[in-house]
Amino acid sequence: MSDNQWNPALYQQKHSFVFEYGKDLLALLDARPGERILDVGCGTGQLTHSIAAVGANVVGMDVSPAMIETARRNFPELEFIVADASNFMLPEKFDAVFSNAALHWVTSAEAAVRCIHQALNPGGRFIAEFGGKGNVAGIALAIRQILQTRFAIETHHRWYFPAIGEYATLLEKHDFMVQQAHWYERPTKLEGEDGMRNWIIMFCAAMFQGLADDEQATALRCIEERLRTTHYRDGSWFADYTRLRVVAQRR
Repeated sequence: MSDNQWNPALYQQKHSFVFEYGKDLLALLDARPGERILDVGCGTGQLTHSIAAVGANVVGMDVSPAMIETARRNFPELEFIVADASNFMLPEKFDAVFSNAALHWVTSAEAAVRCIHQALNPGGRFIAEFGGKGNVAGIALAIRQILQTRFAIETHHRWYFPAIGEYATLLEKHDFMVQQAHWYERPTKLEGEDGMRNWIIMFCAAMFQGLADDEQATALRCIEERLRTTHYRDGSWFADYTRLRVVAQRR
């Protein structure tokens, strides 16, 4: 496992719940024919394609070249670009910015809000859902504990999981009017007997930097053992997700 190396095949094959859950967010977006919409953190493009299907002019954006390459193969008729959500400026403005399960990877949250504001037309809307306060707290704790006790490694996740008040205040500071903000628990079923292991490999690679392959395998096995009593039930693994959903408008 290595930092900043996304695996599009593993993402699509074992973690399709990321974009499947995002379909519910599309109703809040309510895209209309002819609108220009930016999909921030588009991954392999499935939700970008759904937005385009209603007749909107959509651009998919992701920081991962591998994800964008796969998105372009999946949907060659659509426009996809590689860009950092906390440091981008596009030549045209958008009627809406949409983002599903992406902004918790952007630790420079205020910079991202500034960029999103700049990308919108006045009155444009911002619809997003991402990890909220407490997201995957149990999994992250188990990883830290195993790495500390067995390998003497102090590690921490590189995610941004804000509370409602924190993020709403940030949006208001940058001239957004917050229309909805909702935090909720969403335990998420993972696929297969290796579901937890695959989830950790997909999303937590940075926490394992410096470990040899055999050490990583040992760590993963120990983490599974620790989590089995709390995150495994009825024959399936579950991730302890909490989500923050916001709808805001640029003033």
